[in-house]
Amino acid sequence: LHARYVLNLLHETRKHLKQLPNISHVSTCYSEEVTVCGDLHGQLDDLFLIFYKNGLPSPSKSYVFNGDFVDRGKQSLEVLVILFTFLLIYPKEVHLNRGNHEDHMVNLRYGFCAGLSTMSRVHGKKILKMFQNVF
Repeated sequence: LHARYVLNLLHETRKHLKQLPNISHVSTCYSEEVTVCGDLHGQLDDLFLIFYKNGLPSPSKSYVFNGDFVDRGKQSLEVLVILFTFLLIYPKEVHLNRGNHEDHMVNLRYGFCAGLSTMSRVHGKKILKMFQNVF
C-alpha cells in the first residue's frame, strides 16, 4: 500500500479506538463462537492459517487478538494493516488487546521500527509515529 493509505488507515483506527472504553467485554454463548489468538509477532502466514482454519471475521465470527502483533516477524506491517482493516469493518466482532510488543522501546529492540524504516524510507518515520500513537 502507498504510505498515504497506511496513514489513512492508522488515522481511522486511532479515531475508532479513542471511542472505545479501556476494557472490552466480549460476550459468548452456546450459539456464538469467539476465536482468541495471541502473539502473531509479524507472522503473516500464521494469521492466514488462523483465518483458513476458523474463517474470516464477520458478523457471525468474532475474534479477540491478544496483542504482540508486531516484532520478530518480517511482515508486522501487513499483519497490522489486516487487523486494523477488520477492526474498522467489523468493530463489534474484532477486538484488539495491546500487548507488550505494542510499545516503542520494545519495537526499537525487536525490529518493528527498523522494518518500517527500510520499507518506506520517505514516510517511515511518519508512519512509525502514527503507529506509536495508535498503540
